[in-house]
Amino acid sequence: MKDLRAKFESRKAFAGEKKPSMHRRCVDNDYTARRMYMITMVTEGRKPLFGQVVGQSEAIEPSPEAPRIKLSLLGKAVEEIWQTIGSHHPEVKVVALQMMPDHLHAILFVKERMEKPLGKVLLGVKQACNQAFREVMPVEFVAVAQQHAERARENGLLFAKGFNDQILLREGQLERWLNYLKDNPRRLLMKRENPDLFRVQRGLTFCGHSFSAIGNRFLLERPLKLQVQCSRSINESDLQAKMAECLRAARQGAVLVSPAISKGEKVIMRGAFEERLPLIYLQENGFTDMAKPGGMRMDACARGQLLILAPWEHHNEKMTIKRGQCLELNEMARAICEN
Repeated sequence: MKDLRAKFESRKAFAGEKKPSMHRRCVDNDYTARRMYMITMVTEGRKPLFGQVVGQSEAIEPSPEAPRIKLSLLGKAVEEIWQTIGSHHPEVKVVALQMMPDHLHAILFVKERMEKPLGKVLLGVKQACNQAFREVMPVEFVAVAQQHAERARENGLLFAKGFNDQILLREGQLERWLNYLKDNPRRLLMKRENPDLFRVQRGLTFCGHSFSAIGNRFLLERPLKLQVQCSRSINESDLQAKMAECLRAARQGAVLVSPAISKGEKVIMRGAFEERLPLIYLQENGFTDMAKPGGMRMDACARGQLLILAPWEHHNEKMTIKRGQCLELNEMARAICEN
Protein backbone atom coordinates (compact mmCIF):
# COMPACT_ATOMS: atom_id res chain seq x y z
CA MET A 1 0.00 0.00 0.00
CA LYS A 2 2.81 2.40 0.87
CA ASP A 3 4.57 1.65 -2.41
CA LEU A 4 1.34 2.27 -4.32
CA ARG A 5 0.75 5.53 -2.49
CA ALA A 6 4.34 6.67 -3.10
CA LYS A 7 4.01 5.84 -6.78
CA PHE A 8 0.80 7.84 -7.01
CA GLU A 9 2.29 10.79 -5.13
CA SER A 10 5.27 10.89 -7.49
CA ARG A 11 2.89 11.08 -10.42
CA LYS A 12 0.81 13.75 -8.74
CA ALA A 13 3.94 15.77 -8.02
CA PHE A 14 4.44 16.35 -11.70
CA ALA A 15 0.81 16.53 -12.68
CA GLY A 16 0.12 18.90 -9.80
CA GLU A 17 -3.12 19.09 -7.80
CA LYS A 18 -5.16 22.01 -9.09
CA LYS A 19 -6.56 24.27 -6.40
CA PRO A 20 -10.12 25.37 -7.08
CA SER A 21 -10.87 29.10 -7.26
CA MET A 22 -12.96 30.82 -4.55
CA HIS A 23 -16.75 30.81 -5.04
CA ARG A 24 -16.49 27.74 -7.26
CA ARG A 25 -19.64 25.65 -7.51
CA CYS A 26 -20.48 22.46 -9.35
CA VAL A 27 -23.53 23.49 -11.36
CA ASP A 28 -25.04 20.01 -11.61
CA ASN A 29 -24.36 18.95 -8.04
CA ASP A 30 -27.18 18.33 -5.57
CA TYR A 31 -25.97 20.06 -2.41
CA THR A 32 -28.59 18.30 -0.27
CA ALA A 33 -27.39 14.82 -1.25
CA ARG A 34 -24.96 12.45 0.46
CA ARG A 35 -21.49 13.73 -0.46
CA MET A 36 -18.06 14.47 0.93
CA TYR A 37 -16.63 17.97 0.47
CA MET A 38 -13.37 19.82 0.99
CA ILE A 39 -14.41 23.35 2.06
CA THR A 40 -12.19 26.43 2.15
CA MET A 41 -13.09 29.82 3.66
CA VAL A 42 -10.80 32.85 3.86
CA THR A 43 -10.99 35.87 6.14
CA GLU A 44 -12.07 39.18 4.70
CA GLY A 45 -8.96 40.83 3.24
CA ARG A 46 -6.93 37.73 4.10
CA LYS A 47 -6.25 39.15 7.57
CA PRO A 48 -4.34 36.66 9.79
CA LEU A 49 -6.95 36.68 12.56
CA PHE A 50 -6.97 33.01 13.53
CA GLY A 51 -3.43 32.76 14.86
CA GLN A 52 0.13 32.29 13.72
CA VAL A 53 2.29 29.48 12.41
CA VAL A 54 5.07 28.41 14.78
CA GLY A 55 7.78 25.77 14.79
CA GLN A 56 10.41 24.74 12.27
CA SER A 57 9.59 23.46 8.80
CA GLU A 58 12.10 20.61 9.05
CA ALA A 59 10.92 19.37 12.45
CA ILE A 60 8.51 16.44 12.54
CA GLU A 61 6.06 15.19 15.14
CA PRO A 62 6.24 14.48 18.03
CA SER A 63 8.91 17.18 18.26
CA PRO A 64 7.69 20.30 20.12
CA GLU A 65 9.16 22.29 17.21
CA ALA A 66 6.95 20.56 14.64
CA PRO A 67 5.02 23.13 12.53
CA ARG A 68 1.61 24.01 13.94
CA ILE A 69 -0.87 26.86 14.18
CA LYS A 70 -0.96 28.66 17.52
CA LEU A 71 -4.58 29.80 17.61
CA SER A 72 -5.73 33.21 18.76
CA LEU A 73 -8.81 33.57 20.96
CA LEU A 74 -10.83 34.15 17.82
CA GLY A 75 -9.24 31.14 16.13
CA LYS A 76 -10.19 28.95 19.08
CA ALA A 77 -13.75 30.28 19.03
CA VAL A 78 -14.12 29.63 15.29
CA GLU A 79 -12.63 26.15 15.64
CA GLU A 80 -15.13 25.32 18.40
CA ILE A 81 -18.05 26.53 16.26
CA TRP A 82 -16.98 24.37 13.32
CA GLN A 83 -16.50 21.31 15.51
CA THR A 84 -20.08 21.61 16.79
CA ILE A 85 -21.71 21.58 13.32
CA GLY A 86 -22.83 17.98 13.88
CA SER A 87 -24.79 18.87 17.01
CA HIS A 88 -26.90 21.34 15.01
CA HIS A 89 -26.96 19.33 11.79
CA PRO A 90 -26.70 15.59 12.59
CA GLU A 91 -26.51 14.78 8.86
CA VAL A 92 -23.12 16.52 8.65
CA LYS A 93 -19.89 15.11 10.07
CA VAL A 94 -16.72 17.19 10.39
CA VAL A 95 -14.08 14.71 9.21
CA ALA A 96 -11.16 17.14 9.54
CA LEU A 97 -10.55 20.81 10.24
CA GLN A 98 -7.32 22.73 9.70
CA MET A 99 -7.18 26.29 10.96
CA MET A 100 -4.65 28.58 9.28
CA PRO A 101 -3.83 32.23 10.08
CA ASP A 102 -6.09 33.70 7.37
CA HIS A 103 -8.24 30.78 6.24
CA LEU A 104 -9.51 27.37 7.16
CA HIS A 105 -9.98 24.03 5.42
CA ALA A 106 -12.65 21.55 6.47
CA ILE A 107 -13.62 18.14 5.15
CA LEU A 108 -17.34 17.61 5.64
CA PHE A 109 -19.30 14.40 5.12
CA VAL A 110 -23.00 14.82 4.41
CA LYS A 111 -24.09 11.39 5.64
CA GLU A 112 -27.67 11.53 4.43
CA ARG A 113 -29.93 13.79 2.42
CA MET A 114 -30.60 17.14 4.07
CA GLU A 115 -33.71 19.29 3.91
CA LYS A 116 -31.64 22.34 2.98
CA PRO A 117 -28.48 22.61 0.86
CA LEU A 118 -25.00 22.66 2.33
CA GLY A 119 -24.64 26.35 1.52
CA LYS A 120 -27.42 27.18 4.01
CA VAL A 121 -25.67 25.16 6.69
CA LEU A 122 -22.41 27.00 6.07
CA LEU A 123 -24.21 30.34 6.08
CA GLY A 124 -25.38 29.55 9.61
CA VAL A 125 -21.79 28.65 10.56
CA LYS A 126 -20.59 31.96 9.15
CA GLN A 127 -23.20 33.88 11.13
CA ALA A 128 -22.12 32.17 14.36
CA CYS A 129 -18.47 32.94 13.55
CA ASN A 130 -19.38 36.58 12.84
CA GLN A 131 -20.96 36.83 16.27
CA ALA A 132 -17.83 35.40 17.90
CA PHE A 133 -15.77 37.79 15.79
CA ARG A 134 -17.68 40.83 17.07
CA GLU A 135 -17.34 39.63 20.66
CA VAL A 136 -13.71 38.55 20.65
CA MET A 137 -12.12 41.01 18.22
CA PRO A 138 -12.09 44.14 20.43
CA VAL A 139 -10.71 42.19 23.38
CA GLU A 140 -7.93 40.41 21.56
CA PHE A 141 -6.74 42.83 18.91
CA VAL A 142 -7.21 46.29 20.36
CA ALA A 143 -3.58 46.46 21.46
CA VAL A 144 -1.88 44.95 18.43
CA ALA A 145 -4.17 45.74 15.51
CA GLN A 146 -6.60 48.43 16.60
CA GLN A 147 -7.17 49.95 13.17
CA HIS A 148 -7.82 46.59 11.54
CA ALA A 149 -10.05 45.60 14.42
CA GLU A 150 -12.18 48.74 14.25
CA ARG A 151 -12.65 48.55 10.48
CA ALA A 152 -13.49 44.85 10.68
CA ARG A 153 -15.83 45.40 13.61
CA GLU A 154 -17.74 48.05 11.66
CA ASN A 155 -18.31 45.61 8.81
CA GLY A 156 -19.03 42.75 11.18
CA LEU A 157 -17.93 40.19 8.60
CA LEU A 158 -15.21 37.73 9.43
CA PHE A 159 -15.11 35.71 6.22
CA ALA A 160 -14.91 36.85 2.62
CA LYS A 161 -18.04 36.31 0.56
CA GLY A 162 -18.79 32.74 -0.45
CA PHE A 163 -16.68 29.65 0.05
CA ASN A 164 -14.87 27.14 -2.07
CA ASP A 165 -15.92 23.52 -2.28
CA GLN A 166 -14.37 20.51 -3.90
CA ILE A 167 -16.46 17.35 -4.11
CA LEU A 168 -14.46 14.26 -3.19
CA LEU A 169 -15.62 11.61 -5.63
CA ARG A 170 -12.55 9.67 -6.72
CA GLU A 171 -10.74 6.93 -4.86
CA GLY A 172 -7.83 8.27 -2.83
CA GLN A 173 -9.01 11.91 -2.77
CA LEU A 174 -9.95 11.85 0.92
CA GLU A 175 -6.55 10.52 1.98
CA ARG A 176 -4.74 13.07 -0.18
CA TRP A 177 -6.73 15.98 1.21
CA LEU A 178 -6.31 14.75 4.80
CA ASN A 179 -2.55 14.70 4.23
CA TYR A 180 -2.72 18.13 2.60
CA LEU A 181 -4.57 19.65 5.56
CA LYS A 182 -2.18 18.12 8.08
CA ASP A 183 0.82 19.37 6.11
CA ASN A 184 -0.48 22.92 5.66
CA PRO A 185 1.38 24.52 8.61
CA ARG A 186 4.70 23.09 7.36
CA ARG A 187 3.99 24.36 3.87
CA LEU A 188 3.26 27.83 5.22
CA LEU A 189 6.55 27.87 7.13
CA MET A 190 8.40 26.79 3.99
CA LYS A 191 6.81 29.65 2.05
CA ARG A 192 7.87 32.15 4.70
CA GLU A 193 11.40 30.78 4.87
CA ASN A 194 11.76 30.83 1.06
CA PRO A 195 9.32 33.54 -0.11
CA ASP A 196 10.83 34.12 -3.56
CA LEU A 197 10.49 30.45 -4.46
CA PHE A 198 6.73 30.39 -3.94
CA ARG A 199 5.65 33.84 -5.08
CA VAL A 200 4.07 34.03 -8.53
CA GLN A 201 6.46 36.04 -10.68
CA ARG A 202 4.83 37.70 -13.67
CA GLY A 203 6.44 39.11 -16.77
CA LEU A 204 9.54 36.93 -16.54
CA THR A 205 11.12 37.39 -19.96
CA PHE A 206 13.52 34.81 -21.37
CA CYS A 207 14.51 33.86 -24.90
CA GLY A 208 11.94 36.19 -26.40
CA HIS A 209 9.01 34.81 -24.40
CA SER A 210 7.17 36.18 -21.36
CA PHE A 211 6.21 33.79 -18.58
CA SER A 212 4.54 33.66 -15.21
CA ALA A 213 6.72 31.56 -12.94
CA ILE A 214 6.89 29.76 -9.60
CA GLY A 215 10.10 28.29 -8.27
CA ASN A 216 13.82 28.78 -8.71
CA ARG A 217 14.16 31.22 -11.62
CA PHE A 218 17.95 30.97 -11.40
CA LEU A 219 17.71 27.58 -13.09
CA LEU A 220 17.30 29.57 -16.31
CA GLU A 221 20.83 30.87 -15.85
CA ARG A 222 22.42 27.43 -15.63
CA PRO A 223 24.90 27.04 -18.50
CA LEU A 224 23.69 23.59 -19.52
CA LYS A 225 20.01 22.91 -20.19
CA LEU A 226 18.68 19.85 -22.00
CA GLN A 227 15.30 19.56 -23.68
CA VAL A 228 13.31 16.40 -22.98
CA GLN A 229 11.20 15.58 -26.02
CA CYS A 230 9.94 12.17 -27.04
CA SER A 231 7.74 10.89 -29.83
CA ARG A 232 4.39 9.52 -28.68
CA SER A 233 5.26 6.30 -30.49
CA ILE A 234 8.66 5.77 -28.86
CA ASN A 235 9.25 2.11 -27.98
CA GLU A 236 10.29 0.92 -24.54
CA SER A 237 13.95 0.23 -25.34
CA ASP A 238 14.42 3.65 -26.96
CA LEU A 239 12.66 5.30 -24.04
CA GLN A 240 14.94 3.61 -21.52
CA ALA A 241 17.99 4.69 -23.50
CA LYS A 242 16.66 8.26 -23.71
CA MET A 243 15.93 8.28 -20.00
CA ALA A 244 19.42 7.03 -19.14
CA GLU A 245 20.93 9.74 -21.31
CA CYS A 246 18.85 12.52 -19.76
CA LEU A 247 19.37 11.40 -16.17
CA ARG A 248 23.10 11.06 -16.73
CA ALA A 249 23.26 14.63 -18.06
CA ALA A 250 21.15 15.92 -15.16
CA ARG A 251 23.39 14.21 -12.61
CA GLN A 252 26.29 16.05 -14.19
CA GLY A 253 24.58 19.43 -13.80
CA ALA A 254 22.21 19.82 -16.74
CA VAL A 255 18.73 21.22 -16.16
CA LEU A 256 16.04 19.16 -17.88
CA VAL A 257 13.40 21.27 -19.67
CA SER A 258 10.05 19.99 -20.95
CA PRO A 259 6.26 20.47 -20.90
CA ALA A 260 6.07 16.71 -20.22
CA ILE A 261 3.23 16.12 -22.67
CA SER A 262 3.95 12.69 -24.13
CA LYS A 263 4.12 9.53 -22.02
CA GLY A 264 7.86 9.24 -22.55
CA GLU A 265 8.47 12.84 -21.48
CA LYS A 266 6.42 12.28 -18.32
CA VAL A 267 8.41 9.13 -17.48
CA ILE A 268 11.76 10.87 -17.88
CA MET A 269 10.80 14.03 -16.00
CA ARG A 270 9.23 11.96 -13.22
CA GLY A 271 12.39 9.92 -12.89
CA ALA A 272 14.48 13.08 -12.63
CA PHE A 273 12.03 14.57 -10.15
CA GLU A 274 12.31 11.53 -7.90
CA GLU A 275 16.10 11.82 -7.98
CA ARG A 276 15.78 15.49 -7.01
CA LEU A 277 17.50 16.61 -10.19
CA PRO A 278 16.96 20.18 -11.50
CA LEU A 279 13.92 20.66 -13.73
CA ILE A 280 12.16 23.41 -15.68
CA TYR A 281 8.57 22.48 -16.43
CA LEU A 282 6.38 24.40 -18.89
CA GLN A 283 2.62 24.21 -18.41
CA GLU A 284 -0.33 25.31 -20.49
CA ASN A 285 -2.45 26.77 -17.68
CA GLY A 286 -1.24 29.96 -16.03
CA PHE A 287 -1.27 30.95 -12.35
CA THR A 288 -3.78 32.79 -10.22
CA ASP A 289 -2.37 35.44 -7.89
CA MET A 290 -2.68 33.03 -4.94
CA ALA A 291 -1.32 30.00 -6.80
CA LYS A 292 1.18 27.73 -5.11
CA PRO A 293 2.81 24.46 -6.10
CA GLY A 294 0.91 21.35 -5.12
CA GLY A 295 1.98 17.97 -3.76
CA MET A 296 5.70 17.27 -3.65
CA ARG A 297 6.32 20.17 -6.01
CA MET A 298 6.33 22.46 -3.01
CA ASP A 299 9.25 20.60 -1.43
CA ALA A 300 11.02 20.64 -4.81
CA CYS A 301 10.61 24.41 -5.03
CA ALA A 302 11.91 24.81 -1.47
CA ARG A 303 15.00 22.82 -2.45
CA GLY A 304 15.52 25.05 -5.49
CA GLN A 305 15.10 22.00 -7.71
CA LEU A 306 12.11 23.15 -9.73
CA LEU A 307 10.94 26.06 -11.88
CA ILE A 308 7.42 26.06 -13.34
CA LEU A 309 6.80 28.37 -16.29
CA ALA A 310 3.43 29.31 -17.79
CA PRO A 311 3.33 31.39 -21.00
CA TRP A 312 -0.45 31.88 -21.01
CA GLU A 313 -3.15 33.17 -18.69
CA HIS A 314 -4.92 31.09 -16.07
CA HIS A 315 -8.28 29.47 -16.81
CA ASN A 316 -10.64 27.68 -14.43
CA GLU A 317 -12.17 25.45 -17.08
CA LYS A 318 -10.75 21.98 -17.56
CA MET A 319 -9.37 22.07 -21.10
CA THR A 320 -7.59 19.54 -23.28
CA ILE A 321 -4.30 20.91 -24.54
CA LYS A 322 -4.34 21.51 -28.30
CA ARG A 323 -1.75 20.27 -30.76
CA GLY A 324 -0.69 23.82 -31.60
CA GLN A 325 -0.07 24.55 -27.92
CA CYS A 326 2.00 21.37 -27.61
CA LEU A 327 4.16 22.50 -30.50
CA GLU A 328 4.53 25.98 -29.01
CA LEU A 329 5.54 24.64 -25.60
CA ASN A 330 8.11 22.32 -27.13
CA GLU A 331 9.48 25.21 -29.19
CA MET A 332 9.77 27.31 -26.02
CA ALA A 333 11.62 24.47 -24.30
CA ARG A 334 14.02 24.28 -27.24
CA ALA A 335 14.62 28.04 -27.13
CA ILE A 336 15.25 27.96 -23.37
CA CYS A 337 17.86 25.24 -23.81
CA GLU A 338 19.61 27.08 -26.63
CA ASN A 339 19.78 30.38 -24.74
